[in-house]
Amino acid sequence: MNDYHHFKFTPSVWIVPGLLLMLIWTVFLVEHSLPVDLSSHGIFPRTLPGLQGIVFSPFLHGDIHHITNNSIPLFILTTALIYFYRDISLKVLFYGILLSGLITWIIGRDSFHIGASSLIYVLVSFIFFKGMMTQYYRLMALSLTVVLLYGGMVWYVFPEVDAAISWEGHLAGLITGFTFAVVFKTPDYKESIQYDWEKPDFNPENDAFMKHFDDDGNFVNTPKPEELAEETPPAGVHYIYHYKKATDDNPSDE
Repeated sequence: MNDYHHFKFTPSVWIVPGLLLMLIWTVFLVEHSLPVDLSSHGIFPRTLPGLQGIVFSPFLHGDIHHITNNSIPLFILTTALIYFYRDISLKVLFYGILLSGLITWIIGRDSFHIGASSLIYVLVSFIFFKGMMTQYYRLMALSLTVVLLYGGMVWYVFPEVDAAISWEGHLAGLITGFTFAVVFKTPDYKESIQYDWEKPDFNPENDAFMKHFDDDGNFVNTPKPEELAEETPPAGVHYIYHYKKATDDNPSDE
């Protein structure tokens, strides 16, 4: 099967992740260069003002350690998403931010929840579950690669593993990614095999196998064509004599 129609590298594969990271780092640098604190624009569960954090929270980070830990996996996973799931990649990103943020707003603790980690969990969950569901070897290999690289992240969806992190946001991302893997449809990557007898122009009279059946449907051996060997008589041997007149230099033998 030719994967070119499904998987092809274009500038968007790295431009979109690059722009996303640029926006996150720009917000971080502006916040820490000016005397402002943007964390109050994060998700504050079950409050009306806290709803704004559903949109803003992925672009807000508390410190340099927080943003650097999120930057590399966010770039790698977004790149993989766009390359392997181009048609639905923007839907996963956009709706992933909204749905994971909404779930965090519903189940979260009374605190400001900020950071792109919930989106990272959306991507990890979606890529893993969708790859396994397709049963296509390339996407299953991608799923296993994601597990090897980021499988340890699953522990951070449980309470009290680390009080400083938003396990609610991680759990929301995991649920969102799995939901999208079920809901969003992808092409059938497996090549369908069509036999000659399934084609509309199939003529059984011209098929070598169908010629083995008689009019009643009984299998019979078709007679072998007679091989006629034409005997070619051997070509006759012809001798040609050239008579040369005798000369003084070449007397004839008598």
